[in-house]
Amino acid sequence: MPLCTTGTTTYPQYPPNACLSLQPPPTTSAMSPTSLRLGSIAPNFHADTTDGPIDFHDWIGSSWVMFFSHPGDFTPVCTTELADISHRQPQFLERNIKVIGISADALQEHYDWIDDIIEIGNKTAPTCVEYPIIADPRREISRLYEMLDEGDVSNIRTVFIIDPKKTIRAMLLYPASVGRNFDEIIRVFDSLQLGDKHKVTTPDTPLTSHTFARRHYPCHSSQIGDLGSLGLFL
Repeated sequence: MPLCTTGTTTYPQYPPNACLSLQPPPTTSAMSPTSLRLGSIAPNFHADTTDGPIDFHDWIGSSWVMFFSHPGDFTPVCTTELADISHRQPQFLERNIKVIGISADALQEHYDWIDDIIEIGNKTAPTCVEYPIIADPRREISRLYEMLDEGDVSNIRTVFIIDPKKTIRAMLLYPASVGRNFDEIIRVFDSLQLGDKHKVTTPDTPLTSHTFARRHYPCHSSQIGDLGSLGLFL
């Protein structure tokens, strides 16, 4: 259930005791850390979220996924990031991308934090938190996905891009002090989806003309193609 406010209209909120009805988080013995690489199957897990309990692979279904971690609730950078993600929801929907977040905080703290995300987000655009946030107070899922720093003390900012086959297609790691560029993350989704469909590779920025492309990539001039509004590719 999304939680959002627009102007003076307040949409239904989660019941105050919603977290009490959820199943307890999985035990450590149920999950073992693994070395994650591009092309690996994303490890499955069961977790409590602000939208209720999930089986991760079942939740993915036939969608692409942006699975991202943040260092902690109520921190200023994380709050603005989650508000930004809320504002970008139409961009994710048109790309068949589901979004899910995680931090090492309890479920009730997530519910309380959502109010802050909405308040901050509404300063720039109507904000609605339409994606689940995983509660991981024991850091079991964080360890499973190697979302912790070297000292295994605090969560860093990670992004896992997962395709409908549950394959990890891209991983981005940021220190806790650096916020993420979601324009770049959406560009990565676009590149992966375009490559899957047309078997092409994409440059770092869109190529706007054949002349520009051939001048900068002379060795590949015979391989330059055009996908209309999607830009040129190699």
